[in-house]
Amino acid sequence: MKIRKVTKETHPKVYALLRRAFPGSEYEAKLVQKFHENNKPVHEWVCIHTNKVIAYIAFSNAYNADDICGLHLAPMAVTPEFQKQGVGSELLRYALRQEPIKSQPLFVLGEPAYYKKFGFEPCSLPICPFDKNNTHFLSMRNKTSTSFIVGYEPEFNAADNLSEPQKKKRR
Repeated sequence: MKIRKVTKETHPKVYALLRRAFPGSEYEAKLVQKFHENNKPVHEWVCIHTNKVIAYIAFSNAYNADDICGLHLAPMAVTPEFQKQGVGSELLRYALRQEPIKSQPLFVLGEPAYYKKFGFEPCSLPICPFDKNNTHFLSMRNKTSTSFIVGYEPEFNAADNLSEPQKKKRR
């Protein structure tokens, strides 16, 4: 198993992985595809096993108005046949050690019990626009003491503009 930065050659494999990891949802694949099409500054890695992309992780900018205030972890995915084997945990640990990630405030909207194992803590500020009461919004290295609604790249909303039958919000 090897972890590598995402390249143009791996883009189609990443989109396919996201569709397999989130069955019934096009959101995650469309989100990452829009990041790539719009040349957004995304820090992203894949885990490769026997020349197949089996896991993916991305970090995009988080905003306080127009100012970057950290990074959002989203999406993270593992292909179904490799889930619950520690692949996602290994990829996340690797990403958290990388230079562009290791000193930034990080935010994630996800399962608290899972992300707390990596040092994420419940986050009351800033406020996540996708999570009423910040129940599943966590952060790491977050020193925010003022109230604001954390901003996401516009691709998060653009990817959500799918036809209603396909639309499933997962972040």
